[in-house]
Amino acid sequence: MNTSKLYDVVTGNIIAELQAGAIPWLKPWKGGGTGMLPANAITKRSYSGINICLLWFEADKHSYAKHLWLTYQQAKARGATIRKGEKGTHIVFTKKLSEKDTKTDEQKKVQMLKTFCVFNIAQINGLTLPAEPEPIAECVRHEAAEHFIEATKADIRGGGDQACYVPALDRVLMPFQGFFINQEAFYSVTLHELGHWTGAKHRLNRDLSGGFITRKYAFEELVAELTSAFLCAHLGLQAELRHAGYIEHYLAVLKDDDRAFFKAAAKAQQAADYLREFSEKAREDQ
Repeated sequence: MNTSKLYDVVTGNIIAELQAGAIPWLKPWKGGGTGMLPANAITKRSYSGINICLLWFEADKHSYAKHLWLTYQQAKARGATIRKGEKGTHIVFTKKLSEKDTKTDEQKKVQMLKTFCVFNIAQINGLTLPAEPEPIAECVRHEAAEHFIEATKADIRGGGDQACYVPALDRVLMPFQGFFINQEAFYSVTLHELGHWTGAKHRLNRDLSGGFITRKYAFEELVAELTSAFLCAHLGLQAELRHAGYIEHYLAVLKDDDRAFFKAAAKAQQAADYLREFSEKAREDQ
């Protein structure tokens, strides 16, 4: 599948789900195989960016029990075979190439998006994998989320009736945890606001200037929502949508630009990685 067609197909699928009232990047949490990022079944390396969403969507569509994937060649090397009639899922990777600038005659780096195909382990016969570790207990999950958030050292103030990031004060405002339906909702919203927090000029320097209901605002909300979804998966928490009313804003952005979701996913991955560095450094310092 060429990348231009991939943009159209993915964006079209997301728009259709949003129009039906569903938030497709949250749906994988509703069934089996929840609580994990899609990963390569052999290397155990998690996929990133838009590939997380592509594989989540496909797992939900076919009710796959596990978010584990392989290429055809990896399956073959393990003595396994793809079941007859099964179709792979196209995901992407970015390759940096050198190209001569026709005006300056200087070499410059350009990014080329390429696609390749993976199969869920449910589509493969004869595949033997090592036993999986025991799932993390509920209380440990929440403890992990607390440590993760605390490690950022972000200025988070409790109280009030709304959650928001205030760029002028570089501060996150959050209602008290008891006002949320459940713990997952509290952590999900906190991670959403920390997603915005990463966009400050002295951090990842995203454009946070858009006012309410502008395209810039809607795009930034999409980045924050995906950041939260990625991090909830990382922490083993159930992702929660902040406001269902954002659906119409997401639709406006996606209809304007068929690459918007890919761009938002890339920025969300960058934000999630930025936030994960704090807790990883804290563990190293212990």
